[in-house]
Amino acid sequence: MATEALATWTTNLTFTTLPPDVKTAAIRSFYNWAGCTVGGSAHPATSIARKALSRFSGPPTSRLLGSEGSVDVDAMHAALFNGIASHVHDYDDTHLDTIIHPTGPVASALLAVAESLERIVSGEEFITALVAGVEAECKVGLGVWPDHYDVGWHITSSTGSIGAAVAVSKLLSLSTTQTAHAIGLAATQVTGLREMFGSHTKSFHPGRAAQNGLLAAILASEDYTSSTIGLEAKRGWANVVSTSNQLDAQINSLAPNGRWEIAQNAFKPFPCGIVVHPIIDGCVLVHEELTRMGLSVDQIVEVQAEVHPLVLELTGKKTPKDGLEGKFSVYHGGAVGLLFGKATPAQYEDRIVTDPQVVDIRDRIQATIDEKLRADECHITVLFKKEDGEHVTIEKHVDHAVGSLERPMTDAQLVEKFVDQCIPVLGQERTEKASQWCWDLEKHQDVRQIKTVL
Repeated sequence: MATEALATWTTNLTFTTLPPDVKTAAIRSFYNWAGCTVGGSAHPATSIARKALSRFSGPPTSRLLGSEGSVDVDAMHAALFNGIASHVHDYDDTHLDTIIHPTGPVASALLAVAESLERIVSGEEFITALVAGVEAECKVGLGVWPDHYDVGWHITSSTGSIGAAVAVSKLLSLSTTQTAHAIGLAATQVTGLREMFGSHTKSFHPGRAAQNGLLAAILASEDYTSSTIGLEAKRGWANVVSTSNQLDAQINSLAPNGRWEIAQNAFKPFPCGIVVHPIIDGCVLVHEELTRMGLSVDQIVEVQAEVHPLVLELTGKKTPKDGLEGKFSVYHGGAVGLLFGKATPAQYEDRIVTDPQVVDIRDRIQATIDEKLRADECHITVLFKKEDGEHVTIEKHVDHAVGSLERPMTDAQLVEKFVDQCIPVLGQERTEKASQWCWDLEKHQDVRQIKTVL
C-alpha cells in the first residue's frame, strides 16, 4: 500500500541516515529557495495576495521573507505568501525528470510551522523534514508522469501539497497512522491547472500547495482522519489525476532501496520555463561572439532555433504581453539572450517584454521542432548582414544547457544568483548575512533565527 509505505518511510527517516550528498543537496535547495522567495517578495502577485488577505490573518508567528522591517503573519498565510514569492519569477529549483519545482511548497510550509512552534527546531531536524517532503512529492510525481502533466495538471502544486504534508508531519513527529491521514488530507486538496501559466495564478499554485499540506498535517496531528489508502485507491489520488500510474513502484524505490530524488534537483540560471534555457544559453554565446566580431544585433536578418518538442508546447507564445507571459516565450528568451547577453528577472519585467527593440529581435526568431533533440539541447543558426552587404552565419549547438545535471550551477553561481535577487530587497550587508546563514543551515540550533537575517 503506497500511502502506508510512504508514511512508514517518513516516520523512520533520520538525519543520520542521510548521505552527505543528500544533505548538501538539501542545503543548496533551501539556499536557492530563500533567494527566490526574497526576490519575489515584492512582485505584484505576492503583494496583491498579501493585501487581499491581510484582514483574515491570525496571530503573527511566521516570517514573510524579504518583507520590509519585521513582518510576521500566521503560519497558514506565511506558507501561502512565501510559496507564491518563491515561484513567481520561475527561478526556482527543478526536478528534471518530472519538472516539479519541489522546494517551494515544502520549504514554505516547513519554515512557517517551524517558526510557529513553542519548541526549538534545529537545522538538522529541518533538513530531515525537507528531504522527506521533497522525496515524497517527487516519487508520487514520477508515479503519474507524464500523463498527469500532459492532461493539464500543474505537477508542482498537485504533488506539492503531499510533499508539504509529509515534511510537516515529520517535523511534528506524527505517528505513521497520523502521517498517512495527513497524506490523504493533502491528496484530496489537488491544486493547479496548466491553463493558468502566464498569470498570477501560476505562482499561487505552490503557495496554496504549501498551505494545503500544512493544513493537512496540522489536522492529522489532532487525529483528524482521511483514507489511509488515499494515494493508491481505485478512486484515490493517482487514479483520479492520471490515466496510468507506477505509484507502487516509485514508493518502493524510496531510498535506500532506490535513488534520492533531491540529489537530482537542478537550479535555474534563467527565470523562465526550463525548456527555454538551451535557447537562452545558445543566444548568450552568440551575443558574446557578436561582441568579439564587432557586430550588432540590429544586423540580424533571421534566427533559426531547432528545439525539443516541449519547447513550443510549453513556451510557444510569440507575442507575450507582459513579464509573466514572457517566461513562456522561447522567442523572448532568445531575444534577451541575443540583446543583453543574459536573462535575469530584470529581463522579464513588463517594460522589457514590450520594448520595441526586444520585440523587433523577437520577431526575427523562428523555432522549429527536432524530435531527435533532448530537452536540454538545441541548435541555433543566426544570419547577419554586415554593413558592406556580406552575409555572415553564426551557429551554436548547446548539448546540455547550463543548470542541467550535466552542467550544474556551482555554489559560486548560486551565490551570484542569490545576491542578485536579494540586494535590491535587503541591501548589501543584510544580503551577505542572509547568504551565510542559509549556507550554515545544518549548524543552526534554532531555525527561527532566520528572522534576524531574512
